[in-house]
Amino acid sequence: MVRVQDIASESKDTIPDEFVRLESEQPAATTVRGVTLEVPVIDIVAASKEWGMYQIVNHGIPPPLIAELQSVGRQFFELPQVEKEAYAKPAGAKSVEGYGTFLQKEVAGKKGWVDHLFHKVWPPSAINYRFWPRNPPSYRAVNEEYTKQLHGVVNKLYDSLSLGLGLKAGELREALGGDELVYLMKINYYPPCPRPDLALGVVAHTDMSSLTILVPNDVQGLQACRDGQWYDVKYIPNALVIHIGDQMEIVSNGIYKSVLHRTTVNKDKTRMSWPVFLEPPADHVVGPHPKLVGDKNPAKYKTKKFGDYCYCKLNKIPQ
Repeated sequence: MVRVQDIASESKDTIPDEFVRLESEQPAATTVRGVTLEVPVIDIVAASKEWGMYQIVNHGIPPPLIAELQSVGRQFFELPQVEKEAYAKPAGAKSVEGYGTFLQKEVAGKKGWVDHLFHKVWPPSAINYRFWPRNPPSYRAVNEEYTKQLHGVVNKLYDSLSLGLGLKAGELREALGGDELVYLMKINYYPPCPRPDLALGVVAHTDMSSLTILVPNDVQGLQACRDGQWYDVKYIPNALVIHIGDQMEIVSNGIYKSVLHRTTVNKDKTRMSWPVFLEPPADHVVGPHPKLVGDKNPAKYKTKKFGDYCYCKLNKIPQ
């Protein structure tokens, strides 16, 4: 398997055709320049209804820990290729866990300019340490401490979003998996790209999760779609970027909006990000919360197992 990191190291002025996006997707033609989207950083309920994305500061996770998380992830991707391949996603595996390059089917055979590493970090019963890098040696300890710190942030978010719908604190969390809620870590590695005007790191999409909590590095790349236009999302040091995902939109019966977003790439710098996807277990059934539907407000979404939802989305099958 050829990785994007290898292609980037050999590319000079051009990129392979499979990375050249359709004209309607190319960042050079579709990004609103000179305007940076300052997504909300305060009222998360209003932001979840209107934007589907916001940033939180003063969240309690120490900045040095965030820096360590970024450092050990970066060190992994700087390892020799043969060492990284030891963590590759096994061929034919149903799980997304492991080191890899391509995740889902792409329109017209196009590919994203990104390599990634997936592994679950919570609950302990779901963790497969086979996909956790042993080098650098501190990788495991740093990721475990970050996950521990993340729990408090996650619970506060679910409580606030529940109360914002008139539910009791914690009701959304329970509806989305409760104590079995899965925390799936992904490290995205976007190497420098000779033609960032033609390529995308990750194509426009919404997340399948309930919430996604993302740590970016300081290289611009995250874009959000608003009113049909693409805008750069302003980087705020040590802030956590929160995405409303598909399952949250479903369980809220459309009150909270799953955000359409994508990632651009940089000609000279490597961009990285560390999203944690908060997902129900695969066999957990998700649908509009019973307290949010009625005769005057019928269910807008089907109720189905999360695993079935993911299979349909990854394979472009209508839900």
